[in-house]
Amino acid sequence: MKLKQHFMKSTVILSMVASTALYATNGDTLIGVGAKTRSMGGAGIAFSHGAESTLVNPALITHVQDTEISFGGTIFMPDVKTDIGPTGSYGKSDADISMIPAVAIVSHFDNDIYIGAGMYGTAGMGTDFRGNPGLMNMETTLQLMQFVVPVAYKTGGLSIGIAPILQYGSLDINYLLPPAFGGPRTIGDGQHQDFGFGANVGLTYDFGSGITVGAMYKSKIKMDYKGALTTAVQPFLGLPGFPQDIGSHLDQPAEFGIGLGWRSGPHGIAIDWKRIQWSNAAGYKQFGWDDQNVFSVGYQYDAGTWSARIGFNHASNPIKEGNGAIPGEAALNMFNLLGFPATVENHITAGASYQFSKNFSGDFTVTYATQKKTSGDISALFGPGAQIKNKHNQLGLTVQLNYKF
Repeated sequence: MKLKQHFMKSTVILSMVASTALYATNGDTLIGVGAKTRSMGGAGIAFSHGAESTLVNPALITHVQDTEISFGGTIFMPDVKTDIGPTGSYGKSDADISMIPAVAIVSHFDNDIYIGAGMYGTAGMGTDFRGNPGLMNMETTLQLMQFVVPVAYKTGGLSIGIAPILQYGSLDINYLLPPAFGGPRTIGDGQHQDFGFGANVGLTYDFGSGITVGAMYKSKIKMDYKGALTTAVQPFLGLPGFPQDIGSHLDQPAEFGIGLGWRSGPHGIAIDWKRIQWSNAAGYKQFGWDDQNVFSVGYQYDAGTWSARIGFNHASNPIKEGNGAIPGEAALNMFNLLGFPATVENHITAGASYQFSKNFSGDFTVTYATQKKTSGDISALFGPGAQIKNKHNQLGLTVQLNYKF
């Protein structure tokens, strides 16, 4: 009985930590930051989308002729429902809408040098189960913002770019401890913030026949949230089979990928492959996340004053199921699906642009992640056959305005 109480209290605490991934697509990484990239399934390693390419592949900013500014944002609406088995605890997260901003500027200098700046929200949501005593009224919020300054050089068909990254992160975890666990009282260490540094490097080669190839690498960014995490994970450390090396870090993982772009008249196709290294990022590694292979493809028809795009993105669920016959691994299954439901795999995207004048244009994109149903074995804690079940789908709307001068 003590093990079960210990588990339930720990699960709720860590589920609040884990819930930072709720709004995400490929794990807690958006499939694309700008409207054009998102409308083509996130493909953009070898297919330029103007100023918004600063965070995808900085080498592609060499396609900006003079100076270009893009600014907009994404309204993200996840729908997450979780059933934690025979206890009858069921909940739908009320954190079902968030706003993710994106701003970028790129300018072409002399001698084939291109310089830009971008500021992007890459995370900004949590889980809100307030009013649900079965889930201890838990509430959590994670916010991540990246600021980049890309510099690129072009010589012939070769473009090389680098973008130093400054990342700001903020994490706040709160829940109400019920009487059965020594409450009622509020548990949490308040909001903790940190800055981390990394870099995105990339290159492209234009063969001059409408075909471009590209490659990129984004480094891991270390983030230390101190008491926000250490307070939350402490109760879990006593469970047999649970990782003992979870600390205060929740790092953003490294990414690398290659891409192919093709343009012929009004037609354009982009194909990307990217790998996200969750298993080498502190926090996610201990939570049992697997690396993801991300495949994205997009098509564009450009009629001049208007253009239309469609795309598809696939990445397998990074959350692997542990052996539910071991209490600690059953706990991992439990809090991953309760608070880390980064389980969606397939994303369908579509968008359009309109050129209002020679210098001014607008973009609109819709992204939809199809519903993913996931379950995990928690039999070591609730008896033979006990499972946790999760349903997760997403809808995103992106609007962007662009000005060239």
